[in-house]
Amino acid sequence: MTPATRWTVADIPDQTGRRAFITGANTGLGYQTALALAGAGATVTVAVRDPQRGEAAAAAIRRVHPQAQVAVTQVDLADLDSVRRTADLWLAGGHPLALLVNNAGIMALPWAATAQGFESQVGVNHLGHFALTGLLLPALRAAADSRVVTVASSAHNMGRLRTGDSAELAGTATDYSRWGRYGDSKLANLLFMGEFARRLTAAGLTIISAGAHPGYAATELQLRQPRLSTSRFAGLQEGLMRGLNGVLGQSAAMGALPSLFAATDPTVVNGDYIGPDGPFEARGHPRRVGMSTRARDTDLAARVWRTSEELTGVRYPFD
Repeated sequence: MTPATRWTVADIPDQTGRRAFITGANTGLGYQTALALAGAGATVTVAVRDPQRGEAAAAAIRRVHPQAQVAVTQVDLADLDSVRRTADLWLAGGHPLALLVNNAGIMALPWAATAQGFESQVGVNHLGHFALTGLLLPALRAAADSRVVTVASSAHNMGRLRTGDSAELAGTATDYSRWGRYGDSKLANLLFMGEFARRLTAAGLTIISAGAHPGYAATELQLRQPRLSTSRFAGLQEGLMRGLNGVLGQSAAMGALPSLFAATDPTVVNGDYIGPDGPFEARGHPRRVGMSTRARDTDLAARVWRTSEELTGVRYPFD
């Protein structure tokens, strides 16, 4: 995109009559995505781990857009039983789902395991969303021109997934690297996005699977790691991150633009990856961007898909 055609929330097509489900929508990028979609007329579901924070976000959206249709649902992506309950509740309501934005995530946290024993970053950022998307696929198929947007990161370039087997995806505390596993989780996001796009096309379905990354957006995500650190320098680290956010980061509203473009722009096609147009893709307005060679490895993507099915117990109903 040229500077003369920089895309903003004003370019979002009318979303009246469309339902959107956004994970992690109580703060940061997810909140800004929900706010913009609600303002464009969509009926928005704020899907969060903490319902109280979700209700506060919904109330804030209604203050900006008094006519907004906003609901809150609880989902813990670190617990596949919670993911299944949330999806079952949606399907029981009989509502077609036009937009699923897989936005929630954790970054560079100390070692932790999900309820099913998976390393938490890959477990939440990838496996939880893999299961949620597959379980909601019937609702996505029931909507016209539906889309799934998976929020990744430039950190996918740090990802070193090689085999895509269960040991690699599930992870262990041995030789755990906070940033390495974050990179693995974001690489898994893009491998999933691309493989999902290929399988949708092969099945003759019109659902679009696209990816997005926010660049360097100043959100709470950067502050969680030092707050959970046991280091005596944790306070200094948090102060440093706040400083970097203020100097280098763009606003959460700007960071949400690639997700919003991927979710609504009529030119988006299966497999598109959207990021900022500025230097190093750190800030700016949405445009199509590239991804690493490993993220484009179709053999690795197929293996990660099969392993994700095994680990989550979720098989996608394409037929």
